[in-house]
Amino acid sequence: MFTLLDLVQPETIDDAYKILMAKKNNTVLGGCAFLRLSSSRIGTGVELSKLNLNYIAEEQDYIEIGAMTTFRDIETNAILQEYFNGILPQAVSHIIGVQFRNVVTVGASVYAKYGFSDLITALLALDTEVQLYKGGRMPLVEFLERPYEKDLLTKIFIRKNQRRASYHNLRSSASDFPIINVAVSKLETEWLIVAGAMPSRAKIAPKASAELSKENIDIERIAALAVEELVFGTNARATAEYRKAICKVLIARGIREVLQCK
Repeated sequence: MFTLLDLVQPETIDDAYKILMAKKNNTVLGGCAFLRLSSSRIGTGVELSKLNLNYIAEEQDYIEIGAMTTFRDIETNAILQEYFNGILPQAVSHIIGVQFRNVVTVGASVYAKYGFSDLITALLALDTEVQLYKGGRMPLVEFLERPYEKDLLTKIFIRKNQRRASYHNLRSSASDFPIINVAVSKLETEWLIVAGAMPSRAKIAPKASAELSKENIDIERIAALAVEELVFGTNARATAEYRKAICKVLIARGIREVLQCK
């Protein structure tokens, strides 16, 4: 259980950032679902509920999602169910239970770069950008590769297009973290193959994605190529070999599903 010495609810993002940066052990509080599992000692917890960051808005070119939007909001939102074959609602609907999804926030999950994240895997298969208060706006893939810097993630943007997408995962039980998860998407001739929970954080398989974008698709060969360029590890949930074998099956399944999508 974490220790919290003080709690503030700033009314502007600027104030939130100043408080966050005032001391090394000041921390932004999202839903605190995973923070509860830690033994962290937090000086001041910065709670963002007064900043109007709980929203999903459809703009002309993008879908904009505020950092305090919950997974349950993602799961039930009509806009997100309409786009990309509903990959985002589908990805988060597997996570533990409704009570849990009602508190876990988009911003905290993406900013933490959790290896087991279902959401990050699905977002990487789309054209996603993140907005940091000081760091600015950048592609999600770039943000995930950057070293950790203390900042506020305020929103994410997903470009509206005709990208078709599919999400699959394997869990030991409905309430467990994923052993492996996979997202596959296609926009015109461009494909993306993403795998996460390896158990490291989600990665795009660039060579397999590029190969899949060519004509004469050999699904089994592409799936085998993808798992060869990804790096799998072993933990208490599964061995690297098991993850690799399951990932190959899920990638092939995802490709076939996207080919059938309308």
